[in-house]
Amino acid sequence: MELQITGVLGFLIFIADIWAILNIVQSKESSTTKLLWIVLILFLPVLGLAIWWFAGPRDPR
Repeated sequence: MELQITGVLGFLIFIADIWAILNIVQSKESSTTKLLWIVLILFLPVLGLAIWWFAGPRDPR
């Protein structure tokens, strides 16, 4: 049972990371800034996603 929960949680984090990376790529930030955000999310999937959520590039709506 624990393996199933861990697998589902890992999959959800993976999907959230992909979503964040797609949003970063579509933002109007510089290429360097985009690269730094993507590297942060790839090396620290959970922490990087949380940091991006609160401090990442936002498009004005």
